Amino acid sequence: MEPKVNIAVVVPCYKVKNSIAEVIKNIGNEVTQIIAIDDSCPEGSGKYLESISDDKRLTVLYNKDNLGVGGAVKRGYLHALNNQAEVVIKLDGDGQMDPKLIRTFINPILALKADYVKGNRFFDIEHVKSMPKLRIVGNLVLSFFSKFSTGYWRIFDPNNGYTAISASTLQKLDLDKIDNRYFFESDMLFRLNLARAVVIDIPMEAKYGSEVSNLKIKRVLFEFPIKHVRNFIKRIAYTYYLRDFTLASLELPIGLGLTTFGIATGIGNFIHSQALNQATPTGTLILISMSVLVGIQLVLSFFAYDIDSAPNIPIGKLT
Repeated sequence: MEPKVNIAVVVPCYKVKNSIAEVIKNIGNEVTQIIAIDDSCPEGSGKYLESISDDKRLTVLYNKDNLGVGGAVKRGYLHALNNQAEVVIKLDGDGQMDPKLIRTFINPILALKADYVKGNRFFDIEHVKSMPKLRIVGNLVLSFFSKFSTGYWRIFDPNNGYTAISASTLQKLDLDKIDNRYFFESDMLFRLNLARAVVIDIPMEAKYGSEVSNLKIKRVLFEFPIKHVRNFIKRIAYTYYLRDFTLASLELPIGLGLTTFGIATGIGNFIHSQALNQATPTGTLILISMSVLVGIQLVLSFFAYDIDSAPNIPIGKLT
């Protein structure tokens, strides 16, 4: 690693008074600036951190109002960019993420192999066993939705908050449009795909103690799927119809149209046949079957193209 690389770590602070000091203490010398954001923390995490830490790299920012984890991180990102950071790490203050992994997260970016690096807690089955069962189920469901909405089909654990991003990539993102709350990480991936950034996973182990998550199950079950569907529609519209037009741009609408036609016609004919107590003509059955089969094949072909179209040239190599 180049010794003069300006590495910043952004740490959002909300109800982390019991763990934040240890997190900051374990951040290694490869980091040149540490930015902690007190997101109107009721425990006064920021003031507490300033009172006990003598780390010269540390800057504590204060949000007058609670902006959410995304809002706090975005403020930290802007501060890091204003201080000429070249790579920015996002690290939670609850002690679940090992600061010793920072070098591992930074290396692919410095080697121009990735623009954005994120943790993946599901890589090692032994690590997965230590996770709360509810989190495992929730992450599996959200990972499935995320693949559709972000276009990064080969990554997993989209809500993992341990990330690293290059300054050149960060400057291409409109931070104002990224979600301020717990959908922040997934929304980041969506915006990164629109910017054609290369994203990779880094296997990691998360530590689970007595901390209580501020994320409510109701929010995950209802709010996240709706936002994923919204981002999917936006991504498809922008990628396949506004920015470019390919064969896949035809496959999706034709496939969906044929499938819908086949299913609707099949249901209609079934109801009609039952009412008249007569069999559906063979020709009609063939039309229905072929419409559904061809339609599904076209949709699958579109998603195969979408999977293969993931960004593969880092922004760092283009700038």
